[in-house]
Amino acid sequence: MFLERLSSIQGRINGAIALSLVDRDGIPVESVSSDPALDLEVLAAEMLAQVRLISDQSRELAVGAVEQFTVTTDRIALLLSAVAKEYYLLLVLHPEGSYGRARFELKRARLLFEGDLE
Repeated sequence: MFLERLSSIQGRINGAIALSLVDRDGIPVESVSSDPALDLEVLAAEMLAQVRLISDQSRELAVGAVEQFTVTTDRIALLLSAVAKEYYLLLVLHPEGSYGRARFELKRARLLFEGDLE
């Protein structure tokens, strides 16, 4: 069920390299990727570690929960988006990919996944 959804979402985002449903501990539940050399397990673990740090700081500052986190490098962009209390979607995007479409699809995916993940 999740694999089909992930494939469908990835197919709608121009420049999407990989998409993974990740739990709060940074462990991928299900993933789709067009790059077999990409280590989604390591990327997911590192991104979630950063989100946990930022979440701790945002609680101290009382600015609200982290809903989306983006890291852009010269080779890829990583977008991490909350889809349910304990789950995130990690999107790996080519630098020339469509950021606007990616953000829209990740927000839309929240509606698709949250009922099944709570």
